[in-house]
Amino acid sequence: MTLPAQPLAMGMVGGGPGSFIGPVHRMAAELDGAIRLRAGVFSRDHARSLTAAAGYGIDSDRAYPDVAAMLAAEAQRPDGIAFVAITTPNDTHLPIAAAALAAGVHVMSDKPATATLGEALALQRHVAASNALYAMTYTYTGYPLVREARERAARGDLGRIRRVHVEYPQGWLADPVEHGDNKQAGWRTDPARTGVGGCISDIGVHALNLAEYVSGERIDHLLADLVAVVPGRRIDDDATLLLRFAGGARGFVAATQIAAGARNDLRLSIWGDRGGLQWSHADSQNLYLRWPDRPDEIVSAGGPWLGPLATGATRLPAGHPEGFIEAFANIYRDFAGAIRTATPIAQTPLCGIEDGVRGLRFVDAALRSSAQGGTWQPVEETGPHN
Repeated sequence: MTLPAQPLAMGMVGGGPGSFIGPVHRMAAELDGAIRLRAGVFSRDHARSLTAAAGYGIDSDRAYPDVAAMLAAEAQRPDGIAFVAITTPNDTHLPIAAAALAAGVHVMSDKPATATLGEALALQRHVAASNALYAMTYTYTGYPLVREARERAARGDLGRIRRVHVEYPQGWLADPVEHGDNKQAGWRTDPARTGVGGCISDIGVHALNLAEYVSGERIDHLLADLVAVVPGRRIDDDATLLLRFAGGARGFVAATQIAAGARNDLRLSIWGDRGGLQWSHADSQNLYLRWPDRPDEIVSAGGPWLGPLATGATRLPAGHPEGFIEAFANIYRDFAGAIRTATPIAQTPLCGIEDGVRGLRFVDAALRSSAQGGTWQPVEETGPHN
């Protein structure tokens, strides 16, 4: 791989002391040498932002007190930032992204796109009005074998899709840890910070995105049961959804953060009328293909048998594991390529604003369904429901 002579300069919002995802963004963005973190607003507290900047090796004069100051100052520099990475709580995504897009600065955002569907639709208008690109880190779409699964489903290997199953159990919120010093739990269980959904917005959107990304089928109706299992919790920590797809397939998503002992056990199964496939985060180097009339197959990462989507997301030969950071890095590498070539996000393997709006449509429909005791609700191409 030929590295660019001058890496793209990245500014990050969030990622200060105690952040989980901020350092992941930095490691992933810089992995292939196409991007370097050069500036940021790492915390609302400027002293903490300066501390984070020192840890990242960023000059103190490029650790800014707020987003407006960063955009204004970086616009005056010949080596100013090309894009902003948003790694903050959900309630801040819209104003940060809107400001960057208005300044002509590209945006890479954590999911969900915003805190509510109304905000996501507003953000979609900002993206449409800007010449800058907007992409999202739906991390699991960066795994080589997820992309291989997508390619095989698209070319018809499984036949007509009949069933799509996604399970995403976590256990880190099995106890009321938000009442202690767990910063991540604090904001993720606070409706003022995380938005209208809890578990459904945090990991449910990952599962729903994966269901559509790999199967190529669109969910048009869902039935949801969202609950707060831990006493006193103000927002859902457990989500079970039945799915109907426009092409006739059926499926489910089971996402939970209160399964004591579970870690990050994401699993996907897709079944068609010719065969099926299975992939799991815990065994991400293998894709399992199930056939009714011949032996099952195990497709491993890194080999010459992979299609172009997976090959383009692979760095090492078969037998050398690549994991979460590398999958994240694939998203950043694709984004850097799109910026350099002015390629629309829809023409890349990346998820963009349409996927972001789609995620909030899922959340909106799930909340409606659960509030009505579990009724089928359309995932509509309209505005939010009150």
